[in-house]
Amino acid sequence: MRVEVAVIGGGVTGALVADALLQAGKQVAVFDRRGFVLGSTPASTALLQFEIDQPLTLLSRRIGKEKASRAWWRSATGVQALRGRIEDLRLDCDFRAREAAYLPGNVLDVAGLKAEAEARARIGLRSAFIGREELRQRTGLRKAGAIWSSGNAEVDPVKLARGLWRSARARGAMLHAPVDVVDIEPGRRGVTLTTAEGAEIRAGAVVLATGYELARMLHPKGYSIISSWAIATRPQARALWPSRCLIWEAADPYLYIRTTADGRALIGGEDAAFEDEAKRDALIPAKVKRLEAKAKALLPGVDTKADFAWAGCFGQSATGLPAIGRVPGAPSCYAVMGFGGNGITFAAIAAQMMQRMVLGLRDPDEDLFAV
Repeated sequence: MRVEVAVIGGGVTGALVADALLQAGKQVAVFDRRGFVLGSTPASTALLQFEIDQPLTLLSRRIGKEKASRAWWRSATGVQALRGRIEDLRLDCDFRAREAAYLPGNVLDVAGLKAEAEARARIGLRSAFIGREELRQRTGLRKAGAIWSSGNAEVDPVKLARGLWRSARARGAMLHAPVDVVDIEPGRRGVTLTTAEGAEIRAGAVVLATGYELARMLHPKGYSIISSWAIATRPQARALWPSRCLIWEAADPYLYIRTTADGRALIGGEDAAFEDEAKRDALIPAKVKRLEAKAKALLPGVDTKADFAWAGCFGQSATGLPAIGRVPGAPSCYAVMGFGGNGITFAAIAAQMMQRMVLGLRDPDEDLFAV
């Protein structure tokens, strides 16, 4: 088989990348060793936040103010780009714009949140600190204050990914699964992919969008795999907070909560280092109890008992920023990985960057997200 661009990965990241490459007029074939819309995508709680896991004030200390500001702004534009693409393709995926309340915790206390809000305001982001009473009126939460941000959203990740793949297939993308690509060999005229069955795919370029399951050629410094747990309550629209904002904490591990289209509270967090899937799943009962209790303490009027519970894995970097770009030492090979808690938002950025790079164009943030 010969193709202009091969994409490895059938999740939401691969779908957004394939969509962007099709927009650029490229011939695209996609391969996944399990099947489409499996792996981390259905485990995502899909809070589409421009707010990066690493606060702007802390990220500025690590990589400098200029780079941190660019990272936060690129994340903000990523949410809006995704919204535009969903509207363009008329995808029915429960996308809703949402505001977010960022609560004090063991990473940033109230004073830290005020400094963070000021830092964001200085670069023009739509965030402001609100006090105890205003927070209570908007959310019912009884905390000393929070950062209130506009420009976030929520989505059903499975509906989004399936809609993108249906659109890609209708526009000529070739989708193949289960196909296990076991070898990637860059050459002067492109890349040769070899499957477990011995078939060869020759591509002008390859994009690795495999989530936390990295190809053997990738050994990024500071990369780690994290387990996360989530629950969804019974439908209870009348008990939910009036603004339906996204709720999360400046804490490690942090708690995050949003609502769903059918009136549930979706609660996640309790992140821990990944060992293996069996050990991760064995912890579900204990993690469910902790999530139920922590959410109940925040939202006493909501029944936080789990109606559904699950676990998933994702890759993250030391800075909280993704790795998007050319694979060092491997011509015509590109990778997108290390998305942390901003998976779908960073995937939208990756789609923009992959489109430009495959076309031979420079992206202004290549240095920021280099692999």
